[in-house]
Order: sequence, then structure tokens, then C-alpha cells
Amino acid sequence: MVRRNTDEENWITYLLSLSRMVYLFPAAVKGIGGSKWGYINEKGLFVLSPKYERARDFQENGLAIVEVNNLTGIINSDGYFIVKPKYQSISPFSEGRATVIDSKGFKVIDESGKEITSKAYSFIGDYQEGRALAANTNEHGEYLYGFLNRRGKGVIPLTFESANDYHNGKALVKIKEGSFALIDLTGRILKSYHYEMVDNYGEGMLAFRPSNEGKWGYMDETGNIVIEPKYTGAQSFIEGRAIVNVEYNFGLIDKQGNFIIKPNYNRLLYLEENRYALGKSPDPQKPYLLPKYAIADSNGQIYTGFIYNGVSPYKDGIASAFNDENTFFIDKRGQRIEFLPKVSGSGSLVFDQSVIKGDIDLRTLYFDKKGKVVWKQNKVIPVTDDSSVIENKFKPNKDYLVYYPQVKGIKNQENVNQTLKDLSGVKIIPENTQLESSYIGDFNITFYKNNLMVIEINGYEYPFGAAHGMPIKKYAHLNLKTGEFFHLKDLFSPKADYVKVLSEIIGEQIKNDDQYSYVFPETYKGIKADQPFFISKEGLNLYFQPYEIAPYAAGFPTFTIPFAELNNILNKNGAFWRSFH
Repeated sequence: MVRRNTDEENWITYLLSLSRMVYLFPAAVKGIGGSKWGYINEKGLFVLSPKYERARDFQENGLAIVEVNNLTGIINSDGYFIVKPKYQSISPFSEGRATVIDSKGFKVIDESGKEITSKAYSFIGDYQEGRALAANTNEHGEYLYGFLNRRGKGVIPLTFESANDYHNGKALVKIKEGSFALIDLTGRILKSYHYEMVDNYGEGMLAFRPSNEGKWGYMDETGNIVIEPKYTGAQSFIEGRAIVNVEYNFGLIDKQGNFIIKPNYNRLLYLEENRYALGKSPDPQKPYLLPKYAIADSNGQIYTGFIYNGVSPYKDGIASAFNDENTFFIDKRGQRIEFLPKVSGSGSLVFDQSVIKGDIDLRTLYFDKKGKVVWKQNKVIPVTDDSSVIENKFKPNKDYLVYYPQVKGIKNQENVNQTLKDLSGVKIIPENTQLESSYIGDFNITFYKNNLMVIEINGYEYPFGAAHGMPIKKYAHLNLKTGEFFHLKDLFSPKADYVKVLSEIIGEQIKNDDQYSYVFPETYKGIKADQPFFISKEGLNLYFQPYEIAPYAAGFPTFTIPFAELNNILNKNGAFWRSFH
């Protein structure tokens, strides 16, 4: 007779299986060629070696998205590729489906990696309630939206001018200008609305605006106006509350339009679990500055002063917050939880299975549940038997952060390192002063051969209140044997007109190569004698600053010239050439 397990035995077996589960966490190792990502266990030991350009968290289905050679694939916990790296990007799985992008467009795959869409779309969103928003351009040039089912089939035709995801079996769509509707999962229209704008459906309420220049109000699903238009902006109702703004200030209302939190704040963020972050600029005359936050509940009770620079959403009564110096956990009253880790720097902490994961000052680290560090990224990059590059951190102000390289074990070391500090943006910055902009800097060793090491120094400066910041990129070409820095002219024979030769080659590339079609007409006038450049295994690379010859979105337009094309002007007896040959 076969003995059957009791419910209690089954439960014990389940708990034992959980205790034997191996959780893996993404971690990076910085080296020559940049950072490589792998996966560590809860003890900080690599289980999957660092060989990926990027690695995302393992999802509940046991799969993780990784990047190799600028292409994206999916691995399981054994490191086996379920989807080989072939896509430009892959979104996290939602309801057993993931959106992928290749040269043809957006597609959907299942958890086995099989493409289930029969064609590519211009856009596909994440699945919610068995539906994914999709869009394409029709034969008339109209960009229209519809929905796919979990089989990847078009279950609701692409006929809408815009559409939103499903919530509780309903989705808000725009049929045409001035006409919106709620539809069910089959696409059947439940109710139509005739306003200039309808948006932010939630909890049976829709925000609406009668005209483009008008204010926002709220109506219910039947179209009855519940709150008259009087707000500059109106977000979705969540847990009986909605964030609205009056001019440039934010407040919180209930479903009758009563202010629970008056519109006196520069920012107002929903933190889940009936908690909100109220944001005020540190200088009332400069509302564009990054705010300080206080914690409040959905009844308007304010628990803290304006002491936090950032707060993450709550989960199980705990959130992560940071101030000018540290990142830590807080309870629902906004007070620091003393027995959980406190980390120097700005960022977030989160419970991740059997560890606590920190993303602090652009670096990932892990703690055990007692707060002991089990893993953090290396700061020493070995280059030769005698020399290495040390990563140093410079953060004199909450809004100024630079990771800069310092070389150890070479000649002229002190002067070399001072030059690298200057290039990286290490300078006098006021410590306790509110800056007008933020700056982030970092570096990578992009090339190393023989005695030549190439260090890429990048940064991003963002003036507060601006539409976007300005990226910065510089390269240092260092001879590890002599401590000498090389410049572009050092690569060529003294009598060679390298400016003319290189200018003509790049001009031909712009003219004949479609990949440079983004270059502004008539803007390219040739290169400068000290044109920004870098050496790579492909050859000589010359680049331009954003806006210089192309739109901001083009980044740093870069032109690669193989050394074989430059044989006639290279100084092959010069120190620069000989440093890597």
C-alpha cells in the first residue's frame, strides 16, 4: 500500500525546498573594457561568472535578462540561454509574456523564448489583465492603437488614436479628437465621453478637461461630473485620493474634491500603503531646485520635517530614504529603523529575497539581514604586474559625485594622477551649499595594449529646471611605462597635414554612409588640430560634442578610421604609435 503524505508533511517539504533554494543577484566587476556583470549568491560568491555587459534581476519565473555584445538575451539560473542574445532590448516578463525589440520592431515572446506574434509592431506594452497595448501606422499614415491577447493575436483592432492599459477589465481609449471611451476586454464601448481631453482613469473616476486651455476636473464612469474643472493637473485616484496641482503647487484631494493636503508643495509623490512624500524646494524663490521631502499619510497627517532628499515606495510598512549623508530604512511614521543598515551615500535599499540590495551613489552592494556587507564592487583594477588603477570617490556636496581614476606603480605618478583628477572634475566644490546644478562623473578603461592605456572619462551636468543636462566625454591616452599623456598630433608625422587628411575622410563618410544621415546639413567644416579622439582596436576614432554637428539626441557623433587608411601619415617611429605596437 502506497503511503500518502499528510498536509503537514507536504508543508514541511515545501519549507525545506525553500531553504534549499539558491537565489542569485546581479553584481559587476570593473576591469579593462569596462564593467562585466555576473551573479552572486547570498554569501557574495560568484555563481555565474561576470561576463555580461548588463545583467538584470532574476524574475519570479527564474529567468533574467542579460546583454552581450550590445544584444539582449535571457538566461536561466544555470546560465543557460533560453533566448540567445539577438534583440535590441527585452522588457521584464509580465503575465508570462515579454516584449522584445529587433530591427523589424516590437514582438512578444513567451517564457520558452518563442515569438508568439506573427508580425512586428511599432510599439507593444506590457501585459495587464491578458491584454497588451500595441500600435502601428496604417496605410494612411495614421499611428493607431489596439490590443493583443496572450497568444499574441490582435484581439482588439488598431483603431484608436491613443489608449491606456486595462484596469479592472476596462481601458480608456481615444477614438478621435474630442471623443474618448471606456472599453471592456473585448473592445466593446461601455461609455463615450466628448471632451477635449480625458485621462488618468482610476477607481471609477476619470480626469477630464473641456478645452485645451481649460482646467481639469473629474467625472465618474457614467459621465457625471463629480468635481468641477479647477485644477492645472489631475492624476488618477488611488485608495480614494488623487494628486492634483494648482498652478505649480501640488495637493491631495478626496473623491468629493476636498483638499486633504493643501496645494502648498513643489512635489507630491504617492509612496503606496497610504503614504505620501511632500516636497518643498530648499529655496522658495527657486522652486526648480530638487526638493526636500516630508512623510505624510492619506489623511493629511505629516510625520516628519522636510529632511529627506528621496524616498522609495513602501512595502510591508518599510521604505528606503536618504538625506544629505546616508541611505537607510524608515517606518510608516518616517522614522529610521535603527536595527537595519545605514549606508553612507545617496540611493535606495530594498529587501531582495535573502539579502538587502543597495543602489548607492551609482554602485550596487549587498548586505545580509544583519547588515553585514557581503559584496561590493572592486575599487582596484589590475593592469600590469606592477601597475593598477584605483577607483576613488569624490562627493563634496550631495549634488556633486565623481568617481575618478588614480594610477599606481608608474613613473611620474603624482603628476599623472593630478592630471586625471583635473580631467575628471575633481575641484573645489562648496560642501554645505545648495548648488544650481548637479554633476555625476565616472570612468572606464576602454583600451589597453602593450604600454598604452586609454581611460574614458564621462560626466553629466544637469542645471536644475532645465529640459535636459549636458553629457561630457574625454579620453586620456597614457603610456604606462613613461607616464606620458598623448595627444592627437603625436600619432602623425611632423610634416603630415593630418587635419586635412582626417577631415576629408570624415567628410566622405558623412556623404556616403547612411548611418550619418543625422548630421546637420552644412555644419561639418572639418576637424580641429586638437579634435577629441580615442584609440580602439578598430582604429582611430574622432568624435564631436552634442549639438556641434548633429542633434542632441545623436549624442557624440563618432567616426572610425582604420589605421590602414592612415599609413602614409602615421609616425610609426613616434612614442605614441610604438606605445601600442
